[in-house]
Amino acid sequence: MNITENIEDLIESNASDFEISKLFKTFINDYKSSLTDVFERNQGKDFLVTHTRTLDTIIVLMYKTVLRRMFGNYLPMRSNIPIALIALGSYGREQLCVHSDIDLMIVYENVSGYNSSAIIEKFLYLAWDSGLKLGHRVHESSDLLKASREDITIKTALMESRLIIGSPFTWNSVQNRLTQIRHDDPKTYVLAKIEEANIRRTKYPFSMQPNIKEGIGGLRDSQLLYWIAKTLHGVGTLKELIGVLFDEEQYREYRIALELLFRVRSALHLLTGKQQDQLVLDYMPRIAKMLGFTDERRLITKLLESQWRINNFTQIYVKKMARVYLIDGSQMTKLRTARIRKGFYAMNNTLYASYNLVTPTIDSLLEILIALEDKEWEFDSSVLAHFTYCAITHPLKAKTHALLRKLFERDHLYIILKLFYDAGILHHLIGAFKKVLHLPQFDGYHHYPVDFHSIKCIQALESINDPHVESLYKPLSLSDKLLLKAVILLHDTGKGRKQDHSEVGTKLIIPFVKSLKLPPAQYERAALLVRHHVTMSNVAYRENIYNEKTLYQFMSKIKTPENLKLLYILTYADINGVGPGTYTSFGANLLHELYEASVEISSQNARLTDAVKRQHKERRLMQDPEFGLLSKTEQKKLLSIESNFFFFKHTPSEIINISKEAFECQTFTYQLNIDGGLIVHIFRKIPLNLGYLLGKLSYLDVASMDIFTLFDGIKYFKIEFLQRPKDGTMQQIELIVEDAFDMSKKLELPKPIIKPKEITLDCEHSINYAQLNLNTANQRGLLAYFVQLFDEADINIATAKIHTNKNMARDHFLIEKQNRMCDNARQIIAKLVGE
Repeated sequence: MNITENIEDLIESNASDFEISKLFKTFINDYKSSLTDVFERNQGKDFLVTHTRTLDTIIVLMYKTVLRRMFGNYLPMRSNIPIALIALGSYGREQLCVHSDIDLMIVYENVSGYNSSAIIEKFLYLAWDSGLKLGHRVHESSDLLKASREDITIKTALMESRLIIGSPFTWNSVQNRLTQIRHDDPKTYVLAKIEEANIRRTKYPFSMQPNIKEGIGGLRDSQLLYWIAKTLHGVGTLKELIGVLFDEEQYREYRIALELLFRVRSALHLLTGKQQDQLVLDYMPRIAKMLGFTDERRLITKLLESQWRINNFTQIYVKKMARVYLIDGSQMTKLRTARIRKGFYAMNNTLYASYNLVTPTIDSLLEILIALEDKEWEFDSSVLAHFTYCAITHPLKAKTHALLRKLFERDHLYIILKLFYDAGILHHLIGAFKKVLHLPQFDGYHHYPVDFHSIKCIQALESINDPHVESLYKPLSLSDKLLLKAVILLHDTGKGRKQDHSEVGTKLIIPFVKSLKLPPAQYERAALLVRHHVTMSNVAYRENIYNEKTLYQFMSKIKTPENLKLLYILTYADINGVGPGTYTSFGANLLHELYEASVEISSQNARLTDAVKRQHKERRLMQDPEFGLLSKTEQKKLLSIESNFFFFKHTPSEIINISKEAFECQTFTYQLNIDGGLIVHIFRKIPLNLGYLLGKLSYLDVASMDIFTLFDGIKYFKIEFLQRPKDGTMQQIELIVEDAFDMSKKLELPKPIIKPKEITLDCEHSINYAQLNLNTANQRGLLAYFVQLFDEADINIATAKIHTNKNMARDHFLIEKQNRMCDNARQIIAKLVGE
């Protein structure tokens, strides 16, 4: 037995209103529970129409039930009852979503023979008690024009009226009123709807988590187009304007885009069980699955493309229909005097075009842009239409490339690129964008998809508000500025592939800079900047920029101060193009400090070469199976060792073994080996009286000594002696080594003879270290005396390279800059040379 028969039985048995509403409520709930299955069979507009018509059936049955209850066996013909139930808004358009309000208008004629108010009241109570989410208005037909003048929202809703059930005589009266409403001051209505849309679009800006209903390119934009078409052309659907306003292919692309929005919004309502119109990150995987996409990235790419399409279509054709109201007669006179080319007019910093003009070639359109003064411009939707529908053939002609170069030479490039993006031709003019068109970036950092982010980076370049960056950008040559704009625009176009996007980007940037006719010397530079476009921010934010190793390794990649300058500006633009609030004063200070420190470092070419060699050595080390057996913490500590010489001197296996010894060190450990002469290995976390140790063992003659600062405050000493200890003396040497950890022990050591020219001190060696070089005749106790003076002056030797050959001592010390080290070291040198 179906619901109609059940209701009839209840009426016959004189059941209560509660029993009838309960039956409806059960039926409605059962229907809602089946919506997911319905959606699987019919998505998009078909689902919305099916849902709308089911609700029509329920409302019709409710109205018939009320009439049956009130009139009993004396029920007149419904056409004679002066009431009409009319669907409004999305319900009227047959686009009602699952959890949207059901907007209903009840219109009646005040006929004394019918108690219309009682019928209406009875119907509304039944609908509410049955659980319908009803939004309603009740009017006499004669009141409709007055009501439409009270509020633009009411007028808009009335224009989407559709009869559900009721008297055809009443409906005919309503239609006459609706015609009056449509013709009632259309200019004010159209301009008000356009202004309303502008406010809404500001409130709901472009986003990778789009608002399907209110956002730019959302359903509201589509509805705006329909409302204006209805007002000015009196159409029931936009399709009726094919051949009048747009062609069939243009409309077909728009409808395909709109269909996806219907599907996504319906899926959102079903998934969340509420009126959810923003597709946030958490819902994307499940929505993608519901709609048959392989992953959420493909869904969002298609959704963003659809919203772009709807935005483009509505912007063009809203303006085309409304231009009669937007431009008055006086402006037309001014426009004619502002003509710059047939059909194109520049006035008040805005470029206009005639919709009736045959769309020019792309080269002609680019020439028009070049002819404009180099300043900020706005482009009217009429101009957008010509750029959207111009034909672009591939490969691009040499002339087209030349025109693009002229546009890139302008100080105001962003507005041009934004026009290309809005018109959907950016990827046709710059092929590198084909793979990243509307490509989302869900990394918790970027606010925009790749293509739009790239354009926003150019905008950031043109409006630099960091004085340090601005002072570097303004003096650049035209060639460098061109290169920088090309790199900034294309730096992320390698995304969307399996390979690292920076490496893919290097392959995309070179053909483009070639097309701009930049000098060949700039090709490698462009590739380097794209390859390392995230390096500067990564180093600034994630690494210790006060550590020399960090700076040398950074500059070994960037190579020259000129590249560094461009990378700094690129990094600024990239961060600012991410979204509002991303570039902070804290980050700006870090980048500036890194830039200044790197400029200083860049003058030391030998150390930069060392940094490159160090990188190669680290890569070999990380490929060693033994390295993989270390914990992540141990690996990190090992790679943090500052001394490049430590890495150059030792094999990967030796580096790992030395590090393993250091991991085990609590206070100090040592090893004594005989290999020709004596070899002493010491790992110490507590102070070592090195001067005492060397003095006690000076009879063995030091051949070489290495000192390396490792990690966790541990130093490693390797001291090789020329002489072999006498048999039976190893135990005595062990005692000497252990006594060397007593800092109170002192030795009276003979003063060596050193000439002033044999010792040099470079206090400008680097930011954190000075270098002391000693090249003199080898003398017993020389090194012990030297080190003892340093210990007494509290000067810390970070790294030492000691080598004795042919009776000559060639010693190099890297000394930490602290405790007025340079002043103290000069005093020691003076003492050594007898000054």
